[in-house]
Amino acid sequence: MKNRRLLSRVMLLVLLVPFVAWAQSAESGRRLGVGLYGSNGHQLRPDGLAQHPHARLVAVANVRAATLPEGVKRHDSLAALLADPAVELVSLCSPRRADQAADAIRCLEAGKHVYAEKPVALTEAELDRVLAVAQRTGKRFHEMAGTAFAQPYLTMRQLVREGAVGDVIQILVQKSYRYGQARAQDEAIDGGMFLQAGIHAARMVEHVGGVRIQTISGWETKFGKPESGDGKIAGAVQIGLENGGLATIIINYLNPPNTGLPHGNETLRIFGTKGFIESVDGGQRTRLATPGRMLEPLERTGPAQDYFDFLAASLVTGAPMPLTLEQEFHPLRMLLRAKERIRAEQPAATR
Repeated sequence: MKNRRLLSRVMLLVLLVPFVAWAQSAESGRRLGVGLYGSNGHQLRPDGLAQHPHARLVAVANVRAATLPEGVKRHDSLAALLADPAVELVSLCSPRRADQAADAIRCLEAGKHVYAEKPVALTEAELDRVLAVAQRTGKRFHEMAGTAFAQPYLTMRQLVREGAVGDVIQILVQKSYRYGQARAQDEAIDGGMFLQAGIHAARMVEHVGGVRIQTISGWETKFGKPESGDGKIAGAVQIGLENGGLATIIINYLNPPNTGLPHGNETLRIFGTKGFIESVDGGQRTRLATPGRMLEPLERTGPAQDYFDFLAASLVTGAPMPLTLEQEFHPLRMLLRAKERIRAEQPAATR
């Protein structure tokens, strides 16, 4: 019981770090100069940093926004953005995901920190090159890796770490999005379904379930997809966990429209020696089941935490990140290994 209380206090301190950092930043007046490049993905909103206590938007390039806040420069290329001395960090959503690792390296070598859309790389070798350049240049590189810090996953993460379900034995994750003609049929554009949707699921396994992936195998299919091209419509992943447990991931673009379900219909179910905890229908239903007790819905521990806020706080005040670089990128690393085996095993005519 004492250990659980101590763990709860530690988790509370971690959650308070960004807020303390914001206060410190506000007192000092220091605000990080941010540049946005590209709109292919979950780019930071141009108007979203206006009141941010430790970051400010100073420039953009190749973004869709027709209007910009007063004083923000619009550059015509990534090179011009990188030449702007006011830009300290680049939020990177490259027009082609296949180019994003190279773009990240350009940013780092230009002396800019990088906050990149997922997946930042399409092969493990690309990921390692980016991380090596970040280490060599002394600049920070992070992915938009905040899956576990959105609600209700933040609450689930804390409860699992407090031992609410005991030792984790099995994890089931579903990531199901709607399909439409806007879906890229060239995987070089968005990284492909397996990586761009699967990375959220892999993070749920490790960052919420709290157990690292040890072995991984994956499959994907075009079966039933109305368009031609490289795009896939469904995938599956089987995982062996380091503690001896198992995990299964279901990924697809088969969430039907007009059902009342969210666009990203997610399920996360974590089974342990003491019971299970789950979120279904994109967080619309949450519960914790233990012998003789059903807690439904989960009482959320607080608001979601934006991963960019953690990064900006860390750069401005020196506050620690909630994940180490190894923890942050391990789910992607393992998913990349599975994808590379899929590529190697797939007949060239069907790639």
